[in-house]
Amino acid sequence: MAVFPATEQAGTVSGAGFELITDTAAHTGRFFRLYALEASVISAATVQNGSGNTFAAVPLPAGGSIDGVFTSVTLTSGKVVAYKV
Repeated sequence: MAVFPATEQAGTVSGAGFELITDTAAHTGRFFRLYALEASVISAATVQNGSGNTFAAVPLPAGGSIDGVFTSVTLTSGKVVAYKV
């Protein structure tokens, strides 16, 4: 079984696991990190307690990550691991 970068570290933070996002459907839950397995574009995301509260068309390079408390994530393209709170 392949281990995604930062998976072991993320598991020690919450132990809640992750969701692999590879489609363009909305994924809801509570995620603390979005990690790009390949170059990706986040078409929309809702961030809890974030300034502006939502963002759109955010490019995320392969190996890049964004931390926060995300309650909804939708991709335009790419593959992202969403680590659960």
